[in-house]
Amino acid sequence: MTSSAGSVEMKCGTKKFSFNPKEGIDNPLMVITEESTPRPHLCVLKKEEGETYGFHLRVEWVKQGHIIRNVVSGGVAGRCGLEDGDRLLEVNNVYVEDAPHQEVARRIKRSGHHLCLLVLDDEAYEKAVSKGQDLRDLVKAYKSEHLKPPRLCHITRDPNLGLGINFTPIGAEKGCFSVNPVPGGAAEKAGVHKGDRLVWMNGAVVSDLTHSALSKMMKKCGKYITILVIDSESEKKYTQLRMPILPTMAVPHNLPYRSRKLDLDLAPEGYGFLLHFEKAPSGRTAHVLRKVGTGSPAERAGVRDGDVLLEVNGESVELLQHDEIVTRVRESGRHISLTTIIQQGHEFYTQLGLSPLLFWEDDAIKMENSEPVCASEHCQQNHRVGSSKPRLCSLQKGPSGFGFNLGSIPQCPGTFVSQVAPGSPGKKAGLLMGDIVIEVNGQNVEHQYLEDVIKLVKEAGPCLSLLVKEKESYDNLKKTDTLEITDSEGEETEVSRL
Repeated sequence: MTSSAGSVEMKCGTKKFSFNPKEGIDNPLMVITEESTPRPHLCVLKKEEGETYGFHLRVEWVKQGHIIRNVVSGGVAGRCGLEDGDRLLEVNNVYVEDAPHQEVARRIKRSGHHLCLLVLDDEAYEKAVSKGQDLRDLVKAYKSEHLKPPRLCHITRDPNLGLGINFTPIGAEKGCFSVNPVPGGAAEKAGVHKGDRLVWMNGAVVSDLTHSALSKMMKKCGKYITILVIDSESEKKYTQLRMPILPTMAVPHNLPYRSRKLDLDLAPEGYGFLLHFEKAPSGRTAHVLRKVGTGSPAERAGVRDGDVLLEVNGESVELLQHDEIVTRVRESGRHISLTTIIQQGHEFYTQLGLSPLLFWEDDAIKMENSEPVCASEHCQQNHRVGSSKPRLCSLQKGPSGFGFNLGSIPQCPGTFVSQVAPGSPGKKAGLLMGDIVIEVNGQNVEHQYLEDVIKLVKEAGPCLSLLVKEKESYDNLKKTDTLEITDSEGEETEVSRL
């Protein structure tokens, strides 16, 4: 390439082109392009009973992110476009790039037979990281706008008003139904909104059903019904992105059963329970905890006679043999973590075709996103009447952690206390269900996401300081610039929000 004061000359092979910069570029072979933004891609995986997804998830010292490795050629993951080196950004519409590896792996394992992964290929990921791009922004750009999650709503029939719901076919297309809850009825109280689209009923996808077939299902449902719904605008967006609407993505509403994580410390006489292999009324076999000893570590941790064992130390045992589980328990040393659910709950999820691990409670911190429930009667009863000032709660970690759960609106910043265990450090410090978390150890977290707040709590060590506010008062507080703080001993100070 040569240049002079007035022109630029370029050679391309045997051809020569020249132009005057003042007149602009007039060369059809010379194109100026902007570097494209890395674009994630969606992989939807569906496996059969006894089949694996056919890939490994790894964290490596020399590379960042959750890395897809060992994709089986011809396997479920390979057929769906997952490739070696891909970085995992979302699992079932939940951003996981900043989440601990064990939590991401657990979320995948608990997804059952249907899994939706958003990934970025190796080269695009490395390029984005090297340029300091926010990967969360790449996800938002891919989706174009915020996607609201579906809702899994459990409706209990009212003796007088029934289920309080009816369905209207949309157009002539089979399987498209608009949901119409009765105002103040059982369905509306269970989280169903007018105009929602019905996706799934009692474990059955409705996309192939006629209105007549749906009506017959309703008549057979008895006292309860569990449905998966989503607002109409979000449904359109999911369809455009070719993203399935799955129960694993859903925010639970009014579900009657949840699995629980229990921590046990070994005593000289053992953990204090027996493990039985039994057949449930549905005909499905399960590992059941029996003969819980009075005053034993199992009883103190909350194990109940007849509980179904789901996990040992975070690993599923549902498909293991009895002897294999016993070995895992014995090899756990002086501490063991058990995930259990009552037998009725196990039957409930079995009938719906869902894993009982899908929605669970953790005595320490709840990683699962959920919507605020502080408007409920139960929450209102737990709030201090007339309490309008932020409260500074100081907690000392106990044997089972701090004893509270955190929740958030999915994909949105802001965190609230979703549960407080009776007699726990959280309860003793004055935490109440529905409290909005303003600060963690002096650091403001009002605009941080749930996973970031959880990380701060876990890094706090044995002592934790939380500045919290009752939700209604917090909403009013956001209109002002000054916070009044009351600590656990009643002393008042004042701090300005800057």
